[in-house]
Amino acid sequence: MNTPKPDELDWGKGGGLIPAIAQDARSGKVLMVAYMNAASYARTLEEGEAVFFSRSRSELWRKGETSGNILKVRSIAKDCDGDALLLSVDPAGPACHEGSETCFKGDAGPALSFLTDLDRLIEARASNPPKGSYTAKLLADKGKLASKKVGEEAVELALAAQGESDERVVSEAADLFYHAMALLRARGLGLSEVAGELARRHSGAKEES
Repeated sequence: MNTPKPDELDWGKGGGLIPAIAQDARSGKVLMVAYMNAASYARTLEEGEAVFFSRSRSELWRKGETSGNILKVRSIAKDCDGDALLLSVDPAGPACHEGSETCFKGDAGPALSFLTDLDRLIEARASNPPKGSYTAKLLADKGKLASKKVGEEAVELALAAQGESDERVVSEAADLFYHAMALLRARGLGLSEVAGELARRHSGAKEES
């Protein structure tokens, strides 16, 4: 886990506390804001799960300790002054104590974050396929149906792009995206692997230029 060292952080400015923003590692959505002291930060680094400091109770608390909705920490970044933290996390459930995905009302994530929501839904269908689910059918038999549909939808998108309306092109692109995501999941893959490959190519292109 990539993290700043404790002595790189400015604990004194906030009276021993530093605000910690939890962000969904896959969707980019801001989930919640809490506070850490040196002890909770050390526990977080040691255990790989978000542990915060409660200002009202003056004690450490692990996110999800009672609900089970823990935050698995992938990485932690500090801001330029070392007095704020950004936690990249994988949430095990809703981050808000009211039961919502995020503690922030309205749209708390990038416009493309719905693709991550869809990716997670497809992943859930793979692990627990509901009876009669079309997505579950796409995932069955190593994705044979999904492979066929990807081919069909790719052709339909290409044809639509050559003379149909923008609305039709967007609709066909949505069909292709969905079926391609199902095909990836049938092979145990998801958007993160594709994004990683695109990032690798982009990095290589910048180095070559």
